[in-house]
Amino acid sequence: MACRISELVLECRDPAVLERFWCDVLDYVVLDRPADGSVEIGPREGFGGPQPTLILSPNDEPSHGKPRLHIDVNATDRDQDAELARLLELGARPADIGQTGQESWHVLADPEGNVFCLLRARLSPLA
Repeated sequence: MACRISELVLECRDPAVLERFWCDVLDYVVLDRPADGSVEIGPREGFGGPQPTLILSPNDEPSHGKPRLHIDVNATDRDQDAELARLLELGARPADIGQTGQESWHVLADPEGNVFCLLRARLSPLA
């Protein structure tokens, strides 16, 4: 028996800004808005499917240093260059974390500066 990742929690200053960004990036929808000000977004079929949900949890504390965990994404319906252009149009920006420029992935930051990577491989969309 093993565990599955069901949710990822991302602390942020403005959950509404990241809600729009990550819903557009992942083709997610809002699943819940708890009274604590957080927002849960996820696939249209909801919690418990093959993809984890993302909890955007309000936190005004400044982040200290580089986070130990980041999100990697892969395009499903276009090549990496076209997906990079789409992500930049949505509000992502290039991030420098010391890469050499020879990597097969792009390091980006979301509108609040959370680092994520766009990988080269194109994945099949989930049915």
